[in-house]
Amino acid sequence: MTERPVFRYQPNAYSISFEEVEGVCDCCTQRRSVRYRGSFYCAGEMPGYLCPWCIADGSAAARFSGEFIGWADIEGVSPDPAGPPPAIPRELLLELCDRTPSYPAWQQPVWLTHCDRPCAFLGYAGADDLAPYLDQVLPDIREVSPRDPDGVLKHLSRDGAMAGCLFQCLQCGQHRLHVDMS
Repeated sequence: MTERPVFRYQPNAYSISFEEVEGVCDCCTQRRSVRYRGSFYCAGEMPGYLCPWCIADGSAAARFSGEFIGWADIEGVSPDPAGPPPAIPRELLLELCDRTPSYPAWQQPVWLTHCDRPCAFLGYAGADDLAPYLDQVLPDIREVSPRDPDGVLKHLSRDGAMAGCLFQCLQCGQHRLHVDMS
C-alpha cells in the first residue's frame, strides 16, 4: 500500500480527523484501514467511509459534489457570489475546500487565514499550550472577548466547551486562534 497522503493545511490530520477503522471507501471502493471522521458537505447522500487518498486527490469531492470546508467557513471569503473576490488565490481555496480534511468542531469549523493564504490547522489548544504564542494569538482572543481576554484564557481547553483551534501561517509563521464554543 502506498504511503498515506500529507495534507499541507492539516499536518496532523491523522490524529485529528481520521480513525483506524477497517472498511471499504465509498469513493474508490478499495479496502482501507483509515476512515475520515470530519465534516463533508455534499448535495446528495453522505458517504459513510472516505479514505485519505480520495480526499487528497480530490476524487471524493468530485464524485459526491461536496467539500470538506465550505467557502463561507474560510476567513475573508464571502459566500455571496456578488461579493468581493477573495484575496486568496483560487487554487489554494480549491485545495483547502476539496482536498483538505476539516476538523471536528462544536460549531461549524472556521478556517483562519493570514498573508492572503489559508493557515495550517495545527490542532486544539488550551491556555497552557498558547504560552509560547500568546502575543501572536492575543488579538484573536480579544476579538472573542474585548473586555475579558483573561476570562477566555481561563476557560480555554483542548476538549472542553470552549476549545482553542490553533492555526499557523505557512508564509510567515504567525499563529492564529479560533475559539470554538459549544
